[in-house]
Amino acid sequence: MRAAALHDLGYSVHTLRGLLRAERLVRPRHGWIALPHADPGLVYAAVHGVLLSCLSVVERHSLWMPSRLSQLHVAAPTPKSQVWAGDHVCHWGVPVVRRTPFQLVDRLENALVFVSQCQPAEAAHAVWESALRSGHVTRDVLARLPLRGPERALLAECTRFSDSGLESYVLRRIRALRLRIVAQAWVLGAHLDFLIEGWLVLQVDGGHHIGKQRDSDNALDARLAASGFVTVRVSARQIERDWPEVQRRIMTVISQGRPRTVHPSRARARPGSSLIPQEKSEISEPPRGKAPRFQISPREAGAARGEEAAVRQREG
Repeated sequence: MRAAALHDLGYSVHTLRGLLRAERLVRPRHGWIALPHADPGLVYAAVHGVLLSCLSVVERHSLWMPSRLSQLHVAAPTPKSQVWAGDHVCHWGVPVVRRTPFQLVDRLENALVFVSQCQPAEAAHAVWESALRSGHVTRDVLARLPLRGPERALLAECTRFSDSGLESYVLRRIRALRLRIVAQAWVLGAHLDFLIEGWLVLQVDGGHHIGKQRDSDNALDARLAASGFVTVRVSARQIERDWPEVQRRIMTVISQGRPRTVHPSRARARPGSSLIPQEKSEISEPPRGKAPRFQISPREAGAARGEEAAVRQREG
């Protein structure tokens, strides 16, 4: 913290010098006093005359991160501030929320604006949704800030239904394919990650989908299939590293269309057929409306005529 703030709290110059000589305090920069085991990020900001911002602030709030940081992301206190060179990514701009003098950590609202300018659109979208989902910021507060057009468009796209940054990626990518998609849909008494076009279920499985969880997933898939839904399961690794294959599978299933299901109570037999197979009779019946045809020899025909004449004589 600032040495002047310590003086205001009642620490004299003599006391501070004694603590510095005893190495119970350190002076990272003129005017600043810190403990020997102080936060390295804060000490770095004090030394270089900047404040932590952008992804560094996102990380400190335990929000979703696109990747691990290899450098600190910092911001200049004002557009005209002098910043010492160092191993960092520095952002310049007018903050949407005013800063206090000698501030070392930027406000999350300012950090989100820098994220939208620093990161690809998908990553920025995922970070913003993570911030809204966590409750660290609200949509109403962000909407009242002097955001630019791109930031307002990004805010309009954000929802609170994605459970992770990867699901935010999926939601954005499926919408780009002009398909209707609902995140965290409630179907057959179960939460589904995504429901596409009302019948295609997309489930994103993490590392915990093993053992009993896998058995539960299989049972759910069977119930969905019996009700006419098609389930496509992908892993988090596929979303991150093999999205073209995931997209190909989705578009193939969509192109095939929803499978048709017939309820047993609605099943009807075609005329002349039966739902229960019957054994074939050894004697075939003649078609309806037609007399049976018999083929006999001339001798048998003559004998039959003679017997008929004899019967008539006896009757006469």
